[in-house]
Amino acid sequence: MKKKLLSITLVLALVLSVLSGCGAPGAKPDAPKAEGEKIPMKIAFCTWAGYAPLFIAEKKGFFDEAGIDAEIVIMEDESTYGAAFVSDSIQGLGQVLDRDIIQFNAGAPEQYVCTMDASTGGDGLVATADIKTMDDLAGKTVALDKSATSYFFFLQALQDSNITEEDINIVEMGNDEAGEAFLSGNVDAAVTWEPALSSCSDREGGHKLVTSADYPKAIIDVLTVSRGLAEKHPDISEKLAECWYKSVDYVNSDFEDACKIMAEGLDLTPEEVAEECAGITFYDRAMNESFNDTSKPENVKEIAEMAAGFWVDKGYMTSKELDGFFPNVK
Repeated sequence: MKKKLLSITLVLALVLSVLSGCGAPGAKPDAPKAEGEKIPMKIAFCTWAGYAPLFIAEKKGFFDEAGIDAEIVIMEDESTYGAAFVSDSIQGLGQVLDRDIIQFNAGAPEQYVCTMDASTGGDGLVATADIKTMDDLAGKTVALDKSATSYFFFLQALQDSNITEEDINIVEMGNDEAGEAFLSGNVDAAVTWEPALSSCSDREGGHKLVTSADYPKAIIDVLTVSRGLAEKHPDISEKLAECWYKSVDYVNSDFEDACKIMAEGLDLTPEEVAEECAGITFYDRAMNESFNDTSKPENVKEIAEMAAGFWVDKGYMTSKELDGFFPNVK
């Protein structure tokens, strides 16, 4: 799953520079829309199949039915997301949860709508034959990207071991490069994603030590909306969530056609999209209702709070405070 983390310093710089230049605080809100007029908004995300059901909402008219005039924008540079929310260049975003809360902590005016998907096998840690448990990583060389969300997954797996990062020789590189380094025999283990994840056995003894299927709530993608739009249109979150649920239902009912629609939007082949989807669990209405229920263990707020704790410890966030990010989750 190609998701990047941004340092707290850079996030703050981006957000503060936009705030100082665009006059967002105190700006006069747009005039309310006439009855029956669609709500215009731009929804951004990067090239990842986990977000692509939104193209189905566009193609099948689910946005129109909800009274939303949605424009989907592919933004590969995730470092600009927080500033884009502040400047009102986008009003909706599909992104990994722990990255969202880093942006929120830095001042991005966004709030949670629903959970879109979870990586359930699309990310993982590959290792040589002699490494059979996480404890066996002690003294070994592990390639990973500390700026990627899969690092959060790795830290969770490491928590269930008897070792720490200090016991491992970590070599930082991108997830693609990490996979290549493992296959070429340059490192003992690597945190990577497809296609290197499934190709790990190309190296003699190579195997998947642990994957996101073992930690199905470590890498969660969520849909967020700008606080300003939500204040002007209090039902926008409900409308967007409904569009998402209808889109996921379509993926589940006609996967082949869904892959064609998603592939067209992402400029990929249907086969590439289908391959990515193999490691993704899309969250439908029932799954969201359960995940958003704070009386249940490992609910969305609990996962977010755990992520906040990780990133405060790692210096990516200054506070664990998430007040206002989950206005509709009780």
